[in-house]
Amino acid sequence: MINVGIIGAGHFGAVHARAVGRQAAARVHAVCSSDPAQAAAFAALHGGQPCRDWHALLNNNSVDAVVIATPHHMHTEIAVAAIEAGKHVLLEKPMAPTPWDCGAIEAAASRSNTILTIGHVMHFFRPIMVAREILASGRLGRPMTGMSSLVKLWMESNRRPWHLDPRTGGGMLMTAGIHALDQLVWLMDSRVAAVTALGGAFFHDQAADDTAYLGLRFLDGRIGQVSSIGYRDGAVSSKLQIVCEDGVLDVDLNSGVRVGQGTLWSPVADSWQADGMDEAVYREWTDFLHAIESGGSPPVDATYGRHIVEIVAAALASAGEHREILIDG
Repeated sequence: MINVGIIGAGHFGAVHARAVGRQAAARVHAVCSSDPAQAAAFAALHGGQPCRDWHALLNNNSVDAVVIATPHHMHTEIAVAAIEAGKHVLLEKPMAPTPWDCGAIEAAASRSNTILTIGHVMHFFRPIMVAREILASGRLGRPMTGMSSLVKLWMESNRRPWHLDPRTGGGMLMTAGIHALDQLVWLMDSRVAAVTALGGAFFHDQAADDTAYLGLRFLDGRIGQVSSIGYRDGAVSSKLQIVCEDGVLDVDLNSGVRVGQGTLWSPVADSWQADGMDEAVYREWTDFLHAIESGGSPPVDATYGRHIVEIVAAALASAGEHREILIDG
């Protein structure tokens, strides 16, 4: 039995707790929050021992693995400490606010025998998994370009001051638009070499962005675009299309996958699943636990997590400097 500690007893910490609770090989063993009363209430609902802070949780030798679901600017310190304490780590996205911070986490993991995975949960949504399988089959030929967008309410009930400040890893692109970016990069299956972007805060009085448009140039010369918009009032929209040599993939998290060929759209059977987020996080934990038990590769490794943050950082720099930003490596 793998004992899990949950660092961050908020909304998404609860999603993780429910996913762990469905696993035969794991259980919630400890939980902490900046608010002790919140940690106690969380433990009463999901199980585990409430801890006074994350230091106490990491000092608990009975905890084998932790999920870190804290504000972005806290990720680096906690993740490095957790790895050095010998814990397996599921670190929520973004990996950290800057590529440098991501590098510090990655370096700590390279010195350890523990498993570190980054919580890019889109990889585990049924439509994205089906799209990846279709692309891998080669039936549509090589993916040549793609367009991914997320348009959603920015000032949700769980929004906090740190979300509004770029110095603490805030902004729509780093917080939510990163999902649209991750989906495109994952399905195009290539690193990004350069980014050109426009962006800023158009709907809200804040230092961090609420709107960004990214043009991506992949290492092999292919291109893509990403839109990240956090509106003041509207309705959510999430779109993803991959245009291949011999057809088009249309991916919708709310309805599934369609294949476009010969001027017609054909829905792909069994490409959508209800309760998408809960099911995706459950699959994420299944793969994470398998990696722990087998000593295999993490579901989403640190190199990939760092690269996604590199793209976001390049986009923010491009929007500010009005030029294309190259990504090293």
